[in-house]
Amino acid sequence: MSAPRQDPLRDPRFFADPYPAYDRLREGCPVQRVPTGSGGHSAYLITGHPEARAAFTDPRLSKDTARFFADRPSDRDLHPAVSRTMLTSDPPAHTRHRRVATPLFTAGRVRELRPYLTRVVDGLMAAWRPGTEVDLVAELAVPLPVTVVCELLGVPESDRATLTDWSHELFDATDTHRVDAASHRIGDYLTHLVETARATPGDGPLHSLLRDCDEGGLDRDETVSLAALLLVAGHETTTQFIGNAVLALLRHPEAFDRLRRDPDLIPGALDELLRYDSPVGVATFRYSTEDLRIGGFDIPAGFPVLIAPGAANRDPAPFPHPDRLDLDRDATAHLSFGHGIHRCPGAPLARAETEIALRTLLTRFPHTRLAVPEDSLTWRRTRLTRGLTALPLRLA
Repeated sequence: MSAPRQDPLRDPRFFADPYPAYDRLREGCPVQRVPTGSGGHSAYLITGHPEARAAFTDPRLSKDTARFFADRPSDRDLHPAVSRTMLTSDPPAHTRHRRVATPLFTAGRVRELRPYLTRVVDGLMAAWRPGTEVDLVAELAVPLPVTVVCELLGVPESDRATLTDWSHELFDATDTHRVDAASHRIGDYLTHLVETARATPGDGPLHSLLRDCDEGGLDRDETVSLAALLLVAGHETTTQFIGNAVLALLRHPEAFDRLRRDPDLIPGALDELLRYDSPVGVATFRYSTEDLRIGGFDIPAGFPVLIAPGAANRDPAPFPHPDRLDLDRDATAHLSFGHGIHRCPGAPLARAETEIALRTLLTRFPHTRLAVPEDSLTWRRTRLTRGLTALPLRLA
């Protein structure tokens, strides 16, 4: 199968609404070769739901980026703490990292965190008043998960805004040099944070994490890489989840009103909100270690493979009328958190943060509406995550 000459995901209209492009790709072929970048390279893009689900669990699709790029020339200069994380490794290295990370986000641990999460949301919304305008992204969706993950890592409050800026730069798909520079700022900062904590006795969350890393057999560099992953992955996708969920509800007043009348329905609505507008558009890098077939389609060895949860979640086969937000739908098969051994371990925390944010917003400001025309909203220009740059609301 020959690759098309233009990257179908680089259309300027894609970031505002990727779903027509996803539909065309999936209907044409749910597994197809597409160009990537401007250097004549290509990858296999998976847009069908059963194919994506199978790909997420296929051990022949490796996440070991260091191995893939070892013999390939590159001008990239990512900090090792960012480029060599649990997300870029295979078992057994991945297993050791996962064994440390997973207990941080069990249902029980998240349940214990709920009073703290509620206090954070209350504090962020304390100055909000009916009749005023707020930017939900800047004033809630960003600072909520940032505050939580920085608390878990022991990041001083004075440094959190700077780390947030660096994290945003890390997802800048338009400037690779800016991405690389941001990775070094984050990696250097967290290396210093970890080394300082190791040299200073204490019982805070970071010291607890360091003990877990020691018991799990992670060395210093691996500990820093886990901290980097928790920082970046721990807030970027949750930020997009909150913003996308609120916008989806504003676009569907009947769903908004239903949750406003009965906020106890919010936990059950989260899967459909995740399915409808996934905070993850295209999952992180994988490549084929041998010839393989996914859903009856051949992928040769040695090619990057891009799995698109944003497309798979709108596949009409498992989700009839996929472009409709249906709070009664069983959407638990969505792939927004991935699937298999790389499924996001922080999913329970992301769900709890979004649930509490939505419940507080709908309870305190039950008639909130967009403060600007919908067509003036702008989206971040990255295919990895999908989220708004701002979401101005008129509180009511």
